[in-house]
Amino acid sequence: MSKIRCIIVEDEPLAVKVLVDYISQVPFLELKGSFKDAILASEFLRDQEVDLIFLDIHLPKLKGMAFLKTLAHQPAVIITTAYHQYAVEGFSLNVTDYLLKPFEFERFLVAVNKVRSAGRVGKVPGEVVEKKDFIFLNVQKKKVKIQFSEIVYIESQREYIRIVTTKGEYLSKLSTHEIEEMLPSQQFKRIHRSYIVAVSKIESYTAEAVEVSGVSVPVGRGYKEVLEGL
Repeated sequence: MSKIRCIIVEDEPLAVKVLVDYISQVPFLELKGSFKDAILASEFLRDQEVDLIFLDIHLPKLKGMAFLKTLAHQPAVIITTAYHQYAVEGFSLNVTDYLLKPFEFERFLVAVNKVRSAGRVGKVPGEVVEKKDFIFLNVQKKKVKIQFSEIVYIESQREYIRIVTTKGEYLSKLSTHEIEEMLPSQQFKRIHRSYIVAVSKIESYTAEAVEVSGVSVPVGRGYKEVLEGL
């Protein structure tokens, strides 16, 4: 697979340093540049194509969200900010993920893996990409087809995951990180280190728990901002 060409649009030197360090640790990422404001980034993008933008919201001259609206062909975008209240607007602009500062490398890796699994690399503007609505998982020595629309939630159980669907439950030897990469990021949200839920199956939620099909699933401390984008 081609490397994911990315840029950083961030005016805080420390935040830039953290992102540069994280990017350098991921073999499939290639940093093409770092810009302290959106105007400089826009000038770069006139002549260069990128697959991913790490974008801060509070920028001088032109704010992050306003910058996104100016892009004729938007690449994948990962928002990086200290302000969780902008998550709803971010997801409405089809961003891939929303990282609340300060974030650890593990959380960063989850975000960039979403970009990788979404197949955005090398996509030609306007090209139609066929999207699958199912996955095949190894369950008891056979491949089982599971429709995304049937998944209610997924729970980590040590080296296995438990997939709860409207038709039944399945155990597969995968990590939550691995299954998360296979799922459409707009349809499924990780709300806990051990839980991923289907957005369409959410009946209600608080800062502490999400109710999916009559089951209460806990919300992890580091994942509370995810709910802001629902």
